[in-house]
Amino acid sequence: MLEQQGALRTAGSGALVLGIETSCDETAAAVVRDGRDILSNVIASQVDLHRHYGGVVPEIASRKHIELIMPVIDLALKEAGIGPEEVDAIAVTYGPGLVGALLVGLSAAKAMALALGCSLIGINHIEGHIYANFLEHRQVEPPLVCLTVSGGHTDLLYIDEYGHYDILGRTRDDAAGEAFDKIARVLGLNYPGGPEIARLAVDGDPEAIDFPRGLMDADTYDFSFSGLKTAAINYIHTIKQRGADLPVADIAASLQAAIVDVLTSKTMTAAQAYGVKTVLLSGGVAANDSLRRHLRELAGMHGIKVYYPTRVLCTDNAAMIACAGYYRYRRGERSPWDLNAVPNLRLGEV
Repeated sequence: MLEQQGALRTAGSGALVLGIETSCDETAAAVVRDGRDILSNVIASQVDLHRHYGGVVPEIASRKHIELIMPVIDLALKEAGIGPEEVDAIAVTYGPGLVGALLVGLSAAKAMALALGCSLIGINHIEGHIYANFLEHRQVEPPLVCLTVSGGHTDLLYIDEYGHYDILGRTRDDAAGEAFDKIARVLGLNYPGGPEIARLAVDGDPEAIDFPRGLMDADTYDFSFSGLKTAAINYIHTIKQRGADLPVADIAASLQAAIVDVLTSKTMTAAQAYGVKTVLLSGGVAANDSLRRHLRELAGMHGIKVYYPTRVLCTDNAAMIACAGYYRYRRGERSPWDLNAVPNLRLGEV
């Protein structure tokens, strides 16, 4: 479905960046002025298409991107009230993500940039999620600590300046969002599983089941959620084998509590160690109310402010890609015409 998110604030004059995002199952395009002002943000979601399969089917996603990419870009330009010739740069996600999906957006961006004679700027999808915060919170400036949590990534970063990332910790196995989704699938919940877990957790007891908290007390900022995932799946199978009713709400609440405890604890430890007064949340899991609430509570005890994007900017979108692209454009960075999709791209890699 095509969603017209519209402009979030009044824009001034300045550089216009067209953002394109096709890393997974959203076809998105947006126009952002001066890295902060969203003139348009159009998202064509494939969630209903993939729900039948319980997850994203890469081949189907790629074919749908091909069908939607140009209509989405055209609508983004129309909503922004500009012609393509007014675009100064095109920022596009080139990784990480599904290779076929990435290539659709990348091919469209290259063709347009070449035809229009404007700059091409490749953006790391995870970097885009971080920059979603700068779109909405103009007062936010480095240095800061950022927790980026999504279905495929869990990264804890120290950012001392725009575009420079010190990777403090990463997941050693499953990402937090991946753990949510996999356990939701075992519970028979609808796709995507993370929001379903959060919805059910509201009526559950977070202390009902003592799920493990991987690397919680270890002297590292790394994360590990595979043990939690295995423990939860084993618990569910044991209950089913007994023929008893599954306490779904309690499982959801206890699972969410275990993940949130680890994420917030390590984030606050890093914030205090690096002496920052600002913490950012980014990525799809940043929309989780429990994570937001617990991190705010912990940070508030130490005089640290927590910022996160609105829900539409937590999920995959092109405004965040355009924002990240603007800061690289401002620094004079450009991507070569042979820029290729890198499905396993990590933050900080080029």
